[in-house]
Amino acid sequence: MNDIKFSDETLALVQKIIRRYPTGRQKSALLPVLHLAQAEFDGWLSAPVMDYVASLLDIQPIEVYEVASFYSMFNLKPVGKCLIEVCHTSSCWLLGAEDIVKHLEQKLGIKKGQTTPDGKFTLKTVECLGSCGTAPMMMIGADFHENLTLEKVDAVVEEWEKSENRSRYC
Repeated sequence: MNDIKFSDETLALVQKIIRRYPTGRQKSALLPVLHLAQAEFDGWLSAPVMDYVASLLDIQPIEVYEVASFYSMFNLKPVGKCLIEVCHTSSCWLLGAEDIVKHLEQKLGIKKGQTTPDGKFTLKTVECLGSCGTAPMMMIGADFHENLTLEKVDAVVEEWEKSENRSRYC
């Protein structure tokens, strides 16, 4: 764990977040700190990174593992440069999310939960992304793509494939 450390800038932000909460309630900072950790440590949360977060918050590592494993927004294994998250909850499922997942698996040559050999794309299915009225939908990075058809999916993926200057999570 000695080699795992936030940058000085991120550590200052973590301390600022922790100070928002009363003494003894620093666990309340866990979600935002996990987001910072995932962003700083290659887009995923390894056990040593989660142990580091636990030490900063003065909580048990299991408390961090429980939260990180519960929420689909946290990655517990390495992900590709572009993380494709397809909603598969009720509205999206009813309107074709499973067909979209199968199409993406075929197009990218991977199964959900896997990363393309070139490290560019990871495909995940996730619980509700909050766009039930425009289902089916997927998220790539911070961008929502709604009212999807297989043609729209192809166009979105092709746009990302062409881009060489996208940052992590596209």
